[in-house]
Amino acid sequence: MSPAGRGSYSFGDEGGGPATAVAEQPQALSADKKKPVLITGATGLVGIHTCRELSKHGWQVRALIRDPAKAALALGQLPVEFRVGDVRDAGALRSSLNGCGAVVHLAAIAIEKKTEKYTETNTAATERLISAARAENVQRVIFMSQNGADSRSRHPFLHSKGVAQDSIRTSGLQWTVLRPSVIFGPEDQYVNVLGRLIRLTPKFFPLPGGGRARFQPIAVDDVARVIRLCLEKKETVRQSYDLGGPAPLSLRDMTERILVAMGTTRTLVSMPIKMLRPLVSVMQRFLPNPPVTTGLLDLLSVDNTVSQNALKEVFRVSPMPFAGDELGYLRRITFRSALNSLFERA
Repeated sequence: MSPAGRGSYSFGDEGGGPATAVAEQPQALSADKKKPVLITGATGLVGIHTCRELSKHGWQVRALIRDPAKAALALGQLPVEFRVGDVRDAGALRSSLNGCGAVVHLAAIAIEKKTEKYTETNTAATERLISAARAENVQRVIFMSQNGADSRSRHPFLHSKGVAQDSIRTSGLQWTVLRPSVIFGPEDQYVNVLGRLIRLTPKFFPLPGGGRARFQPIAVDDVARVIRLCLEKKETVRQSYDLGGPAPLSLRDMTERILVAMGTTRTLVSMPIKMLRPLVSVMQRFLPNPPVTTGLLDLLSVDNTVSQNALKEVFRVSPMPFAGDELGYLRRITFRSALNSLFERA
């Protein structure tokens, strides 16, 4: 398998600029546009924006959801067909896939809870989806993995995504694997968490490990655009793509940009991760919705940048910057909303 980003194909300039390659001849889609595309995790960050992107470009969208009320708020304005069920339920997967031409598998968890574990939601559910897709003759599958996902990883989250990724690649289906760095957008669960923690700190903000951890944040709309292009381009079948934003940023860089976007200031204080671990452990034990876990704290040791960015090199998408208006959604975070978020239950 060729490394992600080393494709010899060009999809034109999705960033709006002039095309640099010769005009392509019309090609068959990699999925049947006359049939619905099932989206798992449809009410999550990427799911919402993928439903919008596909609907806007004429695709029939079917969303697998657990909470109809939440789905109505997030997707009610779109021509989306709802199927109520759990991605961990093999029967719900089969019935939701019936009659579909493709599936975009986005459902996953980053933080484990008593009722949801990595092995069940991230790994076993993916294997059930593969079986259901075979049974319903749905060959085209796009799988949202994670930059750094590896079945050999010592980090439970990356391990779970890596095992699922391996299952997809050996499924015999017409798969595409996407491996983004941290994704940001209005409904994200990373940048918003940093914003809430900033609101909850009065003057000083601790930076784990001095803020040296590196990321390459990518806008959710860019990810949704790539998903749509994968459905449209046969060349993406049986390919893996690493995706990132314009440039690598340290956690300190990201925090400084978040502070500017929020219109506030904090003194950034370097804090050894081992000193933060006891506090994080207490939050993880007693808060219904902890902002971070010890497992995610450990992930700061993993470089989350991409050396070959398929967003630009393959899909010809000009990445949105992690700055300015693109982070305007953080201004809505108040002290009260940040505090309340800690006690929300899924």
